[in-house]
Amino acid sequence: MTAPGASVPPPPVSLAASGARYAGLLGAVLLAVAGYLGGALPDAPLGATPASIWRTPDGPATLSCWLIGTVLLVGAWWSLREGAPSTRWAYVTAGLWALPLLVAPPLGSRDVYSYACQGWTYAHGVDPYTVGVAAAGCPWLDTVAPIWRDTPAPYGPVFVLLAALAVGLGGGLTGTIVALRVIAVAGLLLAALCLPALARAAGVPAGLVAGVPARRGVSAGLVAGVPARRAVWLALAGPLVGVHLVAGAHNDAVMLGLLLCGLLVVVRRPGRPAALLLAGALLGLAVTVKASAVVVVPFAVLAGMPDQYTVRALLRHGAWLTGGLLAALLVTSAVSGLGFGWVGGLTHSGDSEQWTSPPTAVGFVVDYAGALVGRDPQAVPLVRAVALLLLVGVLLLLWWRAWLVLRGLNEAASSEVRCSGVGCSGVAGPEVAARVKASPGVVSSGVVSSGVVSSGVVSSGFACPEVGCPRVARSRVALHGAALALVATVVLSPVFHPWYATWPLALLALTAARTTWFVLPTAAAAFLALPDGTNLARVTKAPGALAMTALLLTVLVRALRTARRRRHR
Repeated sequence: MTAPGASVPPPPVSLAASGARYAGLLGAVLLAVAGYLGGALPDAPLGATPASIWRTPDGPATLSCWLIGTVLLVGAWWSLREGAPSTRWAYVTAGLWALPLLVAPPLGSRDVYSYACQGWTYAHGVDPYTVGVAAAGCPWLDTVAPIWRDTPAPYGPVFVLLAALAVGLGGGLTGTIVALRVIAVAGLLLAALCLPALARAAGVPAGLVAGVPARRGVSAGLVAGVPARRAVWLALAGPLVGVHLVAGAHNDAVMLGLLLCGLLVVVRRPGRPAALLLAGALLGLAVTVKASAVVVVPFAVLAGMPDQYTVRALLRHGAWLTGGLLAALLVTSAVSGLGFGWVGGLTHSGDSEQWTSPPTAVGFVVDYAGALVGRDPQAVPLVRAVALLLLVGVLLLLWWRAWLVLRGLNEAASSEVRCSGVGCSGVAGPEVAARVKASPGVVSSGVVSSGVVSSGVVSSGFACPEVGCPRVARSRVALHGAALALVATVVLSPVFHPWYATWPLALLALTAARTTWFVLPTAAAAFLALPDGTNLARVTKAPGALAMTALLLTVLVRALRTARRRRHR
């Protein structure tokens, strides 16, 4: 019997979990071997295909190690998608899997060489937003993919400064790559530090996280360690993290670390001007690494509102957070001496055309259909533009629905909503019920259930402890809205690369009740890039575009049917 106040020992690790740990470790080792045999090495031939790789002396071994290693790593991650045995176990396992990849050559992409040349360009007094790395005279030009040699840098000034720092510290190409990898790992460590506290703030229910029923005498809503163990596992142990963020040293790792840190400050200190300024500054730094982080900012404003969800409170708290963000943008642009030239560089991020972007796939299919009748519609630019307009509409809708739910929860709380050990409910007036019901399924993964209003009783949609229920509900609604905003950004953007799937992964791990719908496409994305950076989408253009368009139509039909059923309830 455990003495009062004594720490509860962690549950025993199952044989299946131990098997998953070492299967994933073997997979990471095989991927590292594939990297040494045929990874994105500086002297690797450009424009390779699977067939040309196979014909090289080490080709069969390279592709075999890559395929078996990816299968093992993906399978091990998938098998524990509902939660690792403990948070510490998840951290240790993710670290073990990262070790072989930390000492491997770059894998899955040649972007790190572009980073190095952009850093070299800036370090030698040339503006990387007006001059491509070829014209700047980068000595490592031959390592950069041809498509990025003549385009300006598409990243913000913070990352350009970090890349220049890596060049200064590294000296040569190898040292620069090592320094860039250290910077990426630092971003992941920052994200790892934020995940447990964000999990507590989001209040992921025990029964939804790992299928663990609430124990007698313990709140059904929050069981110690359960939320973090799933969030850490899904966000840090995934195959895309090891291959692309660690071995590939992608700057998405830095963006994610700053993004999660900014959100953590918001949810831990809502309504406090100093905290909102700091959070805004952190989010601004994330934006100046990669501009896609900006879609999270409106939801961060909602998370930073402590109680009253009124327009006046929105403007007041939003002004503090926006002020911090603008200050970060202005200071970094001034310190770098580059101004806002990086905004123009964003227009070149869509130069690559691949069917892995749904709008691009639809454009390809329209072009193929036109070719059958002797026309050349060149639909890709048009479909991409329509998708970006649709993205704006989706982001506005997601924010508006989150706002409605938060206002409903706030008014329910003010109507003497009582929290018990098994749930959080109370009687509210018809106006409150209507406000919450106006947004059914806004957080379809369990934050607010579609049956949030029943017989005049407003429920948060999940069990919660006796104190802090409204606060947990509000944080979770805002964080999940931010996750869905990132999902929409990934799906509707003109370009998709495998590592883009890591953007919403951490926030979905924190807030989504079901995991398959986002873990499955993330796992599939791990098979898109060969060790040398060859993207299989490039050699499967027509069949891939047809398959992606068919998948998109299937999802749309199912979504319309679901919406119709809800209207008829």
